Amino acid sequence: MIDAPLDRYRDVVRPEWIDHNRHLNVGYYLVVFDYATDEFFRWIGLDATHRRERAVTTFCLEAHVTYHREVREGDPLRFTTLLLGHDAKRIHYIHEMYHAQEGYLAATNELMSLHVSEATRRSAPMASEILERLARIQAAHDGLPRPPQVGRTIGLDRRAAVVHAAGRRGAGAPPAEAG
Repeated sequence: MIDAPLDRYRDVVRPEWIDHNRHLNVGYYLVVFDYATDEFFRWIGLDATHRRERAVTTFCLEAHVTYHREVREGDPLRFTTLLLGHDAKRIHYIHEMYHAQEGYLAATNELMSLHVSEATRRSAPMASEILERLARIQAAHDGLPRPPQVGRTIGLDRRAAVVHAAGRRGAGAPPAEAG
C-alpha cells in the first residue's frame, strides 16, 4: 500500500524558531520543511544507509515556499508530501504544512531535488530500486489533485501595479504642494 499523499512527518513549533512577531520565523519554515524532506527521502529509499553505501546524496535545485497562515510556539504541525514528477536524476515534490489540531494549511514548499554522486559532485542516475519505488509512488500520486501552489511564480499583477501608479504623480514622487 502506497501512502497518497505521504502523511507521516510531525513536529512542533519550537521556542528557538520564534521571531520578533511571535510566530515561526521565515528561515525555520525551510528547516522544518527540510525535516519533512528527510522523512520523504527515507520513505522512497534514499535514507542515510543507501546514501553512505552508494556514495550519493541529493542537492536542492529549486525551492518555493508559500505562506498561508501563521503558526506559533508550541503549535503541532502535520506534513503531507506529494510526488509531482521524477526522472532518472531529479525528484519534484511538494510538502504541505498543516496545523495538526486546527487543520488549516499554514504553508507549502515545492522542491526540485537532484541526485548527486559524492565522488564527482555531479548529477548521477538513481539506483534502479529507487526508480522502481518512485514509479510506484508516482502511479499512486498521479491520481490526486495538484495543490494550487504548484508551479507558482512570484511577481506583481502588471495591471494592478499600473492602476496603483496611475493614482500617484509618479513612482516615489512626493505629493503636490498646495498653493
